[in-house]
Amino acid sequence: MQHRTAARLALACLAPLAATSGHAQVTQKPDGQWRSLFTAGASVANGNSDAKSASLGADVLKLTDADKWEFTGAGQYARSAGATTANRQTFTGLYNQDITPQWYGFGQLDLVRDIPADLASRITPSTGLGYHVVKKPDQAFDVSAGVAYTLDRYRTAQIVDGELRSRHHHVEMLLAEESNNKLSDTTTFKQKLTVYPSVSQGDGVRTVFDAGLSVVMTRQLALTATLSHRYDSLPGEGLKKNDTLFVTGVSLRLD
Repeated sequence: MQHRTAARLALACLAPLAATSGHAQVTQKPDGQWRSLFTAGASVANGNSDAKSASLGADVLKLTDADKWEFTGAGQYARSAGATTANRQTFTGLYNQDITPQWYGFGQLDLVRDIPADLASRITPSTGLGYHVVKKPDQAFDVSAGVAYTLDRYRTAQIVDGELRSRHHHVEMLLAEESNNKLSDTTTFKQKLTVYPSVSQGDGVRTVFDAGLSVVMTRQLALTATLSHRYDSLPGEGLKKNDTLFVTGVSLRLD
């Protein structure tokens, strides 16, 4: 039972980022204007999952020279061999505020719902500090560190830490690096690597890597291709430690 619970929790950890990885990059222009991007795509997954799926996503961004507001929502639904293999919805709200030209503070809220993983809801607020290693109009590179608090609510009670629970909470560290690059007038590339060492649940660690390429077709439409890789050191019996998701799609940009 504990192994099955670990497997469900591992899948739940992967869910939110797999869904959001289908997004292209919303226009990064520090003029204080709200900008948005809507994406539709298809995906092929291997590893612990072998399925075809469709995904929808939305990004809304407001950027200035000193701060950033960003809201991201995504949904993914998939069926395989007549069974539902994915049914998840996610939302992320992020605020960054520069403290000095190089240092910034951030606050983030992640919400997740994943039916196949038996996760009724996951609420994860996090906060910390970041450093702008490079901050240019066509190139940016940041590193950050912080703490996160996660509250999970299950659709059915689970054995967690030796007890039958319908809810569970735990604390993780957050270590991340990310970059955004304008490769040409029509092509942008972004990537982010996040490491989550567990604080309250032994020596487990999760890593999340996302990379995306966007090529402009018209002023509002773009072709996108993204790659996500997930690693979980404690995935549970019968599950692989690595998962890979490749997504292609078309994005509509509203500037």
